Amino acid sequence: MVLDPPLASPIVGRLVVIGVGLIGSSILHAARARGLAGTRVAYDASPAVRERVLALGLADLVAATPEQAVRDADIVILCVPVGAMGAVAKEIGPHLKQGAIVSDVGSVKGAVLSALRAHLPEGVHIIPGHPVAGTEYSGPDSGFATLFKNRWSILTPPEGADPAAVAKLVELWSAMGANVETMTADHHDLVLAITSHVPHLIAYNIVGTAADLETVTQSEVIKYSAGGFRDFTRIAASDPTMWRDVFLNNREAVLEVLGRFTEDLIALQRSIRWAEGDKLFDLFTRTRAIRRSIIEIGQETAAPDFGRAHD
Repeated sequence: MVLDPPLASPIVGRLVVIGVGLIGSSILHAARARGLAGTRVAYDASPAVRERVLALGLADLVAATPEQAVRDADIVILCVPVGAMGAVAKEIGPHLKQGAIVSDVGSVKGAVLSALRAHLPEGVHIIPGHPVAGTEYSGPDSGFATLFKNRWSILTPPEGADPAAVAKLVELWSAMGANVETMTADHHDLVLAITSHVPHLIAYNIVGTAADLETVTQSEVIKYSAGGFRDFTRIAASDPTMWRDVFLNNREAVLEVLGRFTEDLIALQRSIRWAEGDKLFDLFTRTRAIRRSIIEIGQETAAPDFGRAHD
């Protein structure tokens, strides 16, 4: 998988990425590969990460402080845990120029929008975003330019958002290879609760249960891990700080979906207990069709996967 050739001219003059983990470093990789910004600026709270960003050549400038990073910025993308959005916004707010666009990459949008609105000044365009892409790896070395290729990037502009600012972000994400969709923050949070947040919660839970059984089964849980359990462990290896913040900041939608899941799980338990084979067969047939649909639209591969390789 490769990106398109570099653009004839940059989309944005000064692009700032705050927080250089998997997503932040991938944005910088893509921006460098396609010439998306006149100047790429990076900041991370960790001095070790800042040094690594310099060594990797991911940015034209690695700022020493958030204030320095956002000075004269045209677009700022916050790639920090959801729970840290408010604190970062408070730091950078007084130093943003009029007309700057501030976005993010968090998996929760309602809480992020509230946090940014509380601390960013009038005249700054707040347009939350969420690239639905990732791996279980983190840190500046984990990023790669094609992470967003043919993946969805969701923007949740609030009511009254400047259309030109929204269009600029759409153009930027599209140039990184993403398919861009817009929706309200509340709708995003409900959709992601079922497609991402609750599946992660289930993965964390089943892997935790397996860990509890590990001593009982004398290591057989790990030794005989089959495909299903391997997939659960891949999901459960995701960054713990990020996912803690996701669940705390999307409580309502997660609990709503988790309640529905619990009801369906009890019904499934009943079907197994009473040997209702037809009901089990119908459920498995419907869920198999969903998997095939995901493959057909290019959001997954049918090939065996024992570790996600990338370009």
